[in-house]
Formats: sequence, structure tokens, C-alpha cells
Amino acid sequence: MEQEIVFTCLKCIQPIGEFYVGVMNHEDLITISYADIRRLETGNEMREVEVYTGIQRELSTNRAKEIGKYVNMVDATFPTSVILHINAQDIIGYDSKTGLMRLPFKDNIAKVLDGQHRIAGLENYSQGGQTFQINVTIFVGMELEDQAIVFATINKTQTAVNKSLVADLFEFATHRSPQKTAHNIVRALNQKVGSPFNNKIKILGTANDKEKETITQATFADALIKLLSKDPMTDRDIYKRGKVPAKFDDKDLQTRPLRNLFIDKQDSTIAKIILEYFEAVQKRWPTAWNVVEPEMILNKSTGFIALMNLFHDLYLKIGPIGAVIEARSYTTYFNLATLRDEDFNRTRFIPGSGGQSNLYKTLKQQIGL
Repeated sequence: MEQEIVFTCLKCIQPIGEFYVGVMNHEDLITISYADIRRLETGNEMREVEVYTGIQRELSTNRAKEIGKYVNMVDATFPTSVILHINAQDIIGYDSKTGLMRLPFKDNIAKVLDGQHRIAGLENYSQGGQTFQINVTIFVGMELEDQAIVFATINKTQTAVNKSLVADLFEFATHRSPQKTAHNIVRALNQKVGSPFNNKIKILGTANDKEKETITQATFADALIKLLSKDPMTDRDIYKRGKVPAKFDDKDLQTRPLRNLFIDKQDSTIAKIILEYFEAVQKRWPTAWNVVEPEMILNKSTGFIALMNLFHDLYLKIGPIGAVIEARSYTTYFNLATLRDEDFNRTRFIPGSGGQSNLYKTLKQQIGL
């Protein structure tokens, strides 16, 4: 007798037609869905729906690995449906009275219209016998054209979430994490009167002087988190499980020098360290830092990221790690630089990673690091 999967489904009627919304165990979903992981391995093969629509979604092994790690965290969730298509002849039966769907338990009966990275990531789920249920939307016996409409609609209407919104949401987190610490420090430096960042950061939901705001909340938070953690999501997960992440030894602190201050909950000290450094920047290049003009880059992401990369090197040079180094110590080095305020422009340091790298290397060379 053929093995079956039995799970609860509700029938839903929309203009496109009928489909089913149900809940499946992740193991069953992996078994019956088309093995998109093969496309991750082979590269350029396209599915028929992608050929039909002309939309080819790049499947990323890195993304699959990220999700594989995420699914094992204490608060992992996939609240949106994995969307499948199943041929009518592959359905054993659906009982509208009980709401039970019966499918054969065998490979490759469900074509994935959306959710291939989630399915690939779920192959790494390892929470010791605890099931991970997935809500699924199942279309049955659709023409390829209709499948393509669903596929194209998903891929053309999705909007990327503002990264600053993600950073801002950590204000509501009840557990400690690198993300929450970074969020709090960014807000504190933006609000502090006399701070080089006073009202200079684009904070969501605030009504500051928009003409002064030149650095996004996400840009600042991302750069700061790199100094605290090499795996912020894992650190966050450890805190949510009621434990404390490990401190770094002297070798690892060379990469992330503010790590142990973070573990010791010395957030105010971290903020003070960053504040002193940028006070020296502001003193050395006051016009380039304070004046907002389209052509100037020092107080925008190009300059800020380069300066944060330089901070890492200069902080380790002056030391000791964990200490608050006063602005005057940085100023001694900055005074060696020959770049003038007017040199921090878009022509010399083009916006983007190229300009960031160029500025970082130029300053590092000029101050003798």
C-alpha cells in the first residue's frame, strides 16, 4: 500500500480559482517538494515557470546556509506560506468535511512556486525530534500560465524591507543582543547635545532637521555591530535562551575589540569610545564633517564607513583594548594626514565601496598605520 501524508487543509476561493491552505511537517515538505537544492548545486538550470515568465531567480547557496542556521534558533519562524503546485492526479483525496488532505509520500510531487531557500534551509533543521511545521499554499492542476502569474506576481511585487526599520525594531526587544546594543548607542549619540552625531543620523519616526541627517541608522548600526560580534544572530539566540555568549581571547579581540565590553554590558563605555573618536574627526575636519553639501562625502556613508574601518586600526594601535581613548590621542594621528576638508569630495572618493576603500587606505597611509 502506498504511503501517505495526511494533514489539515482549508479550501480558499479567490478570483484565480480554488487553492488549499494547510500545515505540513517540515520533513514531509522536504520529501514531496521538487528538490530545488539540486539547482543550488548545478547553477544555471531554469524551471519551466521561470522560462515561461522570463524571470530567473538566482538561488544562493549562501542564502540557503543562512536559513539553515536560522531555523535552529530559539525564535525561528516562517510566518508566510511556501507556495506549491501539485498535479490533480497526484492528490489521493481531500475531505471537505474533515478538512484532511491526503498526498502520496514520495519525492517530487509538489512544484515549488515560492519558498525554495526555506525548504533548502530546513534540511539543516536539527532540534532533536521537535517538529517544525510549515504553512503551505497548494494550487492544484493549474495551467502553466496561471502558475506563471502566481510566480511573477510574487517576484515583481515584493519590496525589500528598509534596513533602518529592521535596526529600529530592536528597540522593542526584551533580550540583550548586539543589534539592540547598537540600536541604543546609535540613538544615544544622535540625541546627545554636542555629539558629532547630534541629529545627523536618519532615525525612523523622528522629526529632526532633515537637512543635517547624512548617515542612516542601519549604516551606523551595521558598522558598530562588526566591532561587537562575528555572529550577531547566534549571540542574540544565546541571550534568548537565558545564557551569555562567550568573551573573546586576545587574538579574536584584534578583530572585534569592543566584544568583551559588550558581554560585560558596558554599553555606555562603548558609546563613549566611539564618541571620543568622532570628536577628533570633527575637530580635524570641521567643515567636511559638519557642512552638508551634495559633493561632500566625509559625513555620509562613504566617509563614515571608511572612518569606522580606520577606527578599528587606530584603536588597536593606541590601546589598550577596552579603554576609553580620549579624542586628543586620535587627533595626534589625524594631524599627520594631509587631506584637507575640501578633499573629501565625490570626485576623489566616489560613493560606494570603491570610495570607502580608497579613503580608508589613503588615511591609513597618511597617518602612518
